[in-house]
Amino acid sequence: MAKVESVPLRSVVEIERQGVAPTEITDDSYVSLEDIDSDTGEVRVTARETSRSTKFRFCPEHVLYGKLRPYLQKVARPTMSGFCNTDILPLRPGDRINRDYLFHYLRTPDFTAKAGQAAVGVNLPRLSPSVLSTFAIPLPTLVEQRRIAEILDKADALRAKRRAALAQLDSLTQSIFLDMFGDPATNPKGWPTKTFGQICETRLGKMLDQKQQTGEHQRPYLRNANVQWFRFDLGSLFEMDFDEDDRRVLRLEPGDLLICEGGEPGRAAVWRGELQECYFQKALHRARPDPNLANSEYLCWLLWFLAKRGKLSGVTSATIAHLTGEKLAVLPSMLPPLSLQTEFATHFAKVRDLERGFLAASNELDALFASLQHRAFRGEL
Repeated sequence: MAKVESVPLRSVVEIERQGVAPTEITDDSYVSLEDIDSDTGEVRVTARETSRSTKFRFCPEHVLYGKLRPYLQKVARPTMSGFCNTDILPLRPGDRINRDYLFHYLRTPDFTAKAGQAAVGVNLPRLSPSVLSTFAIPLPTLVEQRRIAEILDKADALRAKRRAALAQLDSLTQSIFLDMFGDPATNPKGWPTKTFGQICETRLGKMLDQKQQTGEHQRPYLRNANVQWFRFDLGSLFEMDFDEDDRRVLRLEPGDLLICEGGEPGRAAVWRGELQECYFQKALHRARPDPNLANSEYLCWLLWFLAKRGKLSGVTSATIAHLTGEKLAVLPSMLPPLSLQTEFATHFAKVRDLERGFLAASNELDALFASLQHRAFRGEL
C-alpha cells in the first residue's frame, strides 16, 4: 500500500484566536470545556452566566479543540456559531483536509497521548497552540479522508446507540423505584421513617498511617475513588496493613453498603463479593442494614435519590462537603415494607443483568472502534 504523506497541522489547519469582548457574548452562545462531551464530541450548551473575560469566536466550519488537560479529549464539531473560552482552540480546516477527518484524528488515543505529554503545567496542564501546530497528521487524498471519516462516523454512531441504551436502563430503574416507593425527598406515599442509624450498623474504615505500615499484613482496600454509584472501580486498588483485629472488624461481606464520606457525600454501591478479601479506608462508611428492616439495594437507591434531590446538601463543613458518621446516623430515611424492598431488588437485579450484557457489547464496540482508528490513520483501512 502506498505510503501516506504526513504534514504538520499548521500547513492544513488555521488556529483562529479572534478575541471577542465579554459584552458581545450572550449566555446561550457561550461554550466552555464542560459543554463538550468527551465520548461523543457533541456540544451541549448549558444555561449559566458566562465569565467576564475575552472569548474566541467559532462557527460550524471549525473543529473545537480543548487545550486544557488534553487527556480529557475535549474535541467537538459544533453545529452552531458561538463563543468559547480561551482554553478551547477553534481550528479551521484548509482546502486540503476534511473537517470530519480532522475531528476523528484529534480524538485518536495516539494523538491524545502525544498532546498530553507535550502539555505544560502540573495542576492545569495546557497544550500550547504553537506546539499543537507542529504535530504531524497523515494526509491521504480528500476522497480517502471522506471515506475514512464516514466509516468512523458509522462506527461511532453504533457506540452512541449502546451508550443510549445503557442510559435508558438507568432511567428504567429510577422509574421502577419512583413507581413503587415515590420520591424519597417528599415521601408522597407516607411510608414510615427511621433514622439511618436505626436501620443500619455503620462505621468508618481504617485510617492510612504510613508510620504504622510494616508491609507484613498487606491487603487490598477500597478508597473513595473506588466507589461509584451502584458499582466499584477496582482497576486501581491500593494495599495497606490490616492486622488480625483489623481483618476481623473491617473485612467486607456481600451485601455491605459502602458510602462515600467526602468527595461526593453519599455516593454508594453494594459490595457483592467482587474480591475474595477486601477492606475499606476511613473515607468510606460501611453500612450493614438490619435484615428485618431493609436491604442494601433499596438503601443504595434511596441515597441516590436523596443526593440528587439535594437532601444531603446540609453535610457541608467549612468549604469541604463531608457526610460524617453523626450526620449519616440521623439521616431521615423512609422505610417501606421489606417485602416491597425485596421485590425492587429483584427488579434491579434483572436490569443489572441486562446492563452487563449491554456493557459487554459496548466494550466490544469500543475495541472495534479503537482498532478502526489505529488502522485508518496508517493507511490500512
